[in-house]
Amino acid sequence: MALNVKKIREDFPILKVKVHGKPLVYLDNAATSQKPKQVIGAMSYYYENYNANTHRGIHKLGEEATEAYEKSHEKLAGFINADQDEIIFTKNTTESINLLAYSLSNEIKKDDEIVLTQMEHHSNLVAWQQMAKKRKAKLKFIEINKDGTLNEESVRKSITKKAKIVSIAHVSNMLGTVNDVNKICKIAHDNDSLFVVDAAQSVPHMKVDIKKINCDFLAFSGHKMLGPTGIGVLYGKKHLLEKMEPFLYGGHMIKEVKFNGSKWNYLPWKFEAGTANIAEGIGLGAAVDYLNKIGIDKIKSYDKELTEYAMKKLEDIKEVEIYGPDIRNRISVVSFNVKNVHAHDTSAVLDREGIAIRAGHHCTMPLHSVLGIIASARASFYLYNTKEEVDKLAEGIKKAVKVFK
Repeated sequence: MALNVKKIREDFPILKVKVHGKPLVYLDNAATSQKPKQVIGAMSYYYENYNANTHRGIHKLGEEATEAYEKSHEKLAGFINADQDEIIFTKNTTESINLLAYSLSNEIKKDDEIVLTQMEHHSNLVAWQQMAKKRKAKLKFIEINKDGTLNEESVRKSITKKAKIVSIAHVSNMLGTVNDVNKICKIAHDNDSLFVVDAAQSVPHMKVDIKKINCDFLAFSGHKMLGPTGIGVLYGKKHLLEKMEPFLYGGHMIKEVKFNGSKWNYLPWKFEAGTANIAEGIGLGAAVDYLNKIGIDKIKSYDKELTEYAMKKLEDIKEVEIYGPDIRNRISVVSFNVKNVHAHDTSAVLDREGIAIRAGHHCTMPLHSVLGIIASARASFYLYNTKEEVDKLAEGIKKAVKVFK
């Protein structure tokens, strides 16, 4: 059964906005998704009806807030098939990966190797890069093929017994490439490496099952999956999280404090210091409810259909160059350039048509260097986008071609 996109669009108030007098065509979902009224309403209801700190007061409002906040952990655990105490709320994917790089740093010795790929987002590159510098470890990068897929020979050559951590994107935020994390995880584990998945671009668009992947850690953000900003998730295997040192100290992450020492709380609270982003956590739980009601498999199928349609429309414009693999290994993202036109100029023309895309390096400067370009334009899709909007994108690009001819 196909998505009822017309009905879905009614849930998103921002889609009624006009930009430069024209209906908004929002195609920047890889940067952040829009929020349905159900998510906005859940957060407002918290503030208006039971606003209180969690895990603190023995009073009704505090108990309601704690219950709702903990329930969101439970919802997120179910969404990726984890246990509730393996779900840590952070600010975003970036903080989740930084938490790992900090807390795992004592496991890394001089000349140990950390393996990434050439397509990583800066968040999954710089955190490990800086940790490697401090520990005098080595970074290795799995190379990509010309079509934007990972080179299998490079995967096997890069991941050896020297590799202590392998951390890769499930889906490239620039190329849209869907990497075979199940296969790479097995290779990592065969070499006794910890395996980390940056799932910021996959969890919103496809079913992600951490038990099937068998990854040690997985990180994603709420704001890319219809949830609010300021809330993200770090999944970790329980026995690994129990061994790790906390990233931040204070608040509910503490079980006992004495003048000469402290003891940490149980998981997941050990890693959630201070007052939490309570409303955001509740909002993320509402986003999961929304996605579950529609069905993540339906969303994936529709995303793929829309992405394929967009690629065909852009391929028909001879001045356009598209980056990344074909639709068999891609989802939700189409990055491109109009020949002899800077991506920022393309984006500016589209903006005047009410079309929001991304332009620049998309936090993947090394990848752009590998591709031999300084910037690219990126259209990214989600469940509320339509083929009619893709048609407007194509017409807007044709206008950019004429303007800069």
